[in-house]
Amino acid sequence: MQATASHPDSPSPPPCALVTGAGSGLGAAIARSCHAAGWRVGLLDVAGQRAQALAEELDPGGGSTLVLQAEVGDFAAAERAVAQLAERFGGIGALVNNAGTDVTAPLDEIEVGAWQRVLGTNLLGPFHLAKAALPWLRAADAGRGGQIVNIASTAALRSWPNASAYHASKWGLLGLSRALHAELRGAGIRVGTVVAGGMRTPFLLDRFPDLDPSRLQDPAQVAAAVQFMLAMPRGSVVAEIMVLPEQESSWP
Repeated sequence: MQATASHPDSPSPPPCALVTGAGSGLGAAIARSCHAAGWRVGLLDVAGQRAQALAEELDPGGGSTLVLQAEVGDFAAAERAVAQLAERFGGIGALVNNAGTDVTAPLDEIEVGAWQRVLGTNLLGPFHLAKAALPWLRAADAGRGGQIVNIASTAALRSWPNASAYHASKWGLLGLSRALHAELRGAGIRVGTVVAGGMRTPFLLDRFPDLDPSRLQDPAQVAAAVQFMLAMPRGSVVAEIMVLPEQESSWP
């Protein structure tokens, strides 16, 4: 989906988009759609080899992507990655907080460190990246402001057993996203949330082999929703959007 396909009067893409968790699954799909729409893309992933492979696929010449390896739960690492990307491309116009992890275990079995790691990636990570990127987002689009898109989940709206860390992180991310939407609009920074249902990605299929892939959605279609949000003309913001597979079983 091209950024101008649905909104022909949209502004030209800002200098670059930073996509976290870009090495696989939805993050890779978002990076592909951003690149196809004309953005230069920062591919941030804790697994640098996966991001490097995607960069070689999208950008053999190396002029429109930058691979960044960082743990988003570490603020110093996130800050360094943001600074490196802004220096390379002259600014940052959009931040897509997609990186996520999960531990499926009951409360009496889950280790405290594992619970904290999920919160660190899924909730602290978006906070870290938004805080680090804020100066460049303020300056984006000729000073009119950039955009933040946070990838949440139906786990932010309902709950199921043995996923306390994931639910806490995604409910928290939805709250953080709504708070930043209110706080940053005065600076012209548009903040929105994608509440995504189940996708055919390693995040689900590698952990739950009994899932029926036909009942899940293609991550490229969720990435198309992200592009729709990024392409919204000035004067409007898509604050929240829910994208579910037609046969979604977890919502409602």
